[in-house]
Amino acid sequence: MVISRGYGVLTRFLKCLTAIMFLSGMAQAGDVTILALGDSLTAGYGLPQQDGFVPRLEAWLNDHGADATVVNGGVSGDTAAGGAARLGWVLTDEVDVVLVALGANDMLRGIDPQTTQANLDTILSELDARGLPALLIGMPGPANFGAAYKTEFEQMFVQLAQDHGVALYRNFLAGLTDIAGSANGALQYLQPDGLHPTAQGVSLIVDAMGPAVLAILP
Repeated sequence: MVISRGYGVLTRFLKCLTAIMFLSGMAQAGDVTILALGDSLTAGYGLPQQDGFVPRLEAWLNDHGADATVVNGGVSGDTAAGGAARLGWVLTDEVDVVLVALGANDMLRGIDPQTTQANLDTILSELDARGLPALLIGMPGPANFGAAYKTEFEQMFVQLAQDHGVALYRNFLAGLTDIAGSANGALQYLQPDGLHPTAQGVSLIVDAMGPAVLAILP
């Protein structure tokens, strides 16, 4: 009788211990660190820290069941070349997923899309080598450099996504243009400079982009 009771207690204890270890493993497996590699749009230019893209995206992901930490790798004014140059020191061992949101400043400066494409290719090749999932985030091409430039700029994101087998989110600002119905209508969600989103604009951007980010998480 004593042995039987002792065996029963031990069995229940081992079952509980196994369950705790299993649940703990699940929690650790669910943790994911996302690097948002970008420019001022990623950095949250002109906004209080809590209203920027990175904290808003992190909150959105956590609200939708992902135990995620988003690291702000945005540098205002950065080009694709700048992102490629600093990739080695921002890509720490903790990073599990990378959002590549560069090219807007290349466009504003009229940099040859082939140059931008080569630098983005360098970034994506390094992520390939490290086995890191990525979401490539594009931008609509400008109209002031001509139709050919606009087409080439937009197409390079499509080509890069195909070449590297990564997911593509075509337009960082899609959440604004989709709800406003046009680029002009989206101006109401931008700061006075006409380039960077307001806090409300960031919320719309994150609501639209969030599912694409959620889809690539391991």
